[in-house]
Amino acid sequence: MTPAPLSPAHLAAYCARIGYAGALNPDLATLRAIHAAHCAAIPFENIDVQLGLPPTLDPEAAFAKLVTAGRGGWCYEHNGVLGRALAAIGFAVTRLCGGVLRDDSGLPAMGSHLALLVSLDRPWLVDAGFSSWLSSPLPLESGAWSQPPWTVTLSSADIGAWTLAVDLGSRVMQYHFAATPADEALLAQVCAWQASNPASPFVQNLVVQRRADGIDLALRGRVLVETTVAGAHQRLIADADDLVAVLRDRFVLNVPHAAQIWPTVAARHAALFPDQAVAPTT
Repeated sequence: MTPAPLSPAHLAAYCARIGYAGALNPDLATLRAIHAAHCAAIPFENIDVQLGLPPTLDPEAAFAKLVTAGRGGWCYEHNGVLGRALAAIGFAVTRLCGGVLRDDSGLPAMGSHLALLVSLDRPWLVDAGFSSWLSSPLPLESGAWSQPPWTVTLSSADIGAWTLAVDLGSRVMQYHFAATPADEALLAQVCAWQASNPASPFVQNLVVQRRADGIDLALRGRVLVETTVAGAHQRLIADADDLVAVLRDRFVLNVPHAAQIWPTVAARHAALFPDQAVAPTT
């Protein structure tokens, strides 16, 4: 499926939201610059799911949330808005259906991820919504690329079937996808499942992530981790006020009502990560 382009006014608002004032040409330089600016400005987050406000695939709702309201979102929203912006610039964009493989997560095999394919001199995988782990588009070919602090690989076992993997040091996160137009009905079905089913990791735990200048900031439950090429530092969020402050100061998210989810976040951390070691703060 080709996403519907943003209107000129909405494209201008999107560029202002991500702090992009460069050329709007359908070329690789613009694609890379837009992707990097998007990742730095708009964090990955599932706060609405935690508040019992399930997001949808509605393109206008995603724009209103990420651009107008200055919020973040998850893959369906990130790549939904990004795809429409790229289409408005003149890029040939195809929405892709992916499947994130997480052991014992309960996630359905496919439809749990939305990515984008942009056709230029060759196909490029564009993905600002894989927990902000990718900072730049990847050529659709087998290989490994350094995207500090991570190494990202693409591989293909069969014609049209691909695997993207991000080496996080202690684990590898990956998803499978086909370089063909997404099954939109499947995306909608799994989006609803992830937003509401008790087995969904996004229902079970708060997830917030931001990528900028080679620094990966990740909040999982109460654990805040900052990773650079030099290593990782982590600390526990202390209380509701600390949570709101971290969201504001580290993730550029002004969501004071997130304090409402603190009791649930604290309880889930105790239940899901009872043995997690947390380094002392510095």
